[in-house]
Amino acid sequence: MNYRLTIQYDGTRYDGWQRQGNTDETIQGKLEEALFQATGERAELHGAGRTDAGVHALGQVASVRLEHAVPPEELRQALNRLLPDDIAVAAVEEAGARFHARLNAAGKTYRYSIRLGATPDVFRRRFQLHLDEELDLEAMEQAAGYLTGRHDYRSFCGNKKMKKSSIRTVDSIVLRRKGDDLTLTFHGDGFLYHMVRILVGTLLEVGRGERSPEEMPAILAARDRAAAGATAPARGLALVEVDYH
Repeated sequence: MNYRLTIQYDGTRYDGWQRQGNTDETIQGKLEEALFQATGERAELHGAGRTDAGVHALGQVASVRLEHAVPPEELRQALNRLLPDDIAVAAVEEAGARFHARLNAAGKTYRYSIRLGATPDVFRRRFQLHLDEELDLEAMEQAAGYLTGRHDYRSFCGNKKMKKSSIRTVDSIVLRRKGDDLTLTFHGDGFLYHMVRILVGTLLEVGRGERSPEEMPAILAARDRAAAGATAPARGLALVEVDYH
């Protein structure tokens, strides 16, 4: 039986989504161990997005095949009893035999959260980047306009050795400010390693007046990581939703 899981997690203390040989502190590892305890089966979980260390998720999607069928709601409840408090399975559904959470994903939404001003929000400090400064949001929106569309985003990729195509479509970058809270929401067909965080870091440099919006096309054309801005800290980033056709 093939299952589709919708998962939420606070990624603060984890070394990212992907299971690794040198650490037990990964989201995939914790979920696979809980699956084993719940079902007695060693099964590989495939996540839609391999979120980095410290990155969170509101709607990560994963797929897993089990030899013996378990009612979806029974499986969800069993997993939540076994998982640590900072990981939760929001939904479990039976999926078609060919469904694969990563390979079938058509788009993703990521959100980066920032707290502006002198006073941090202590209750959201693990989920926001705190900046005690003002930003030129109009300039940031202009820059975001240059960065949307279908482009080669190699300048915004943290993996310099990547040999696969770095062409992606970013449909929208939306900035919203409410009081001292600023969010940057990105939707696209896929994102490269550290891509959203480098986009955020570059837009913040525009907001500070360190770059102009008109520089964005040249940064894209350079296809060189050194041309773009700094990588924003992981704690402000969350995978919000994964799209499927």
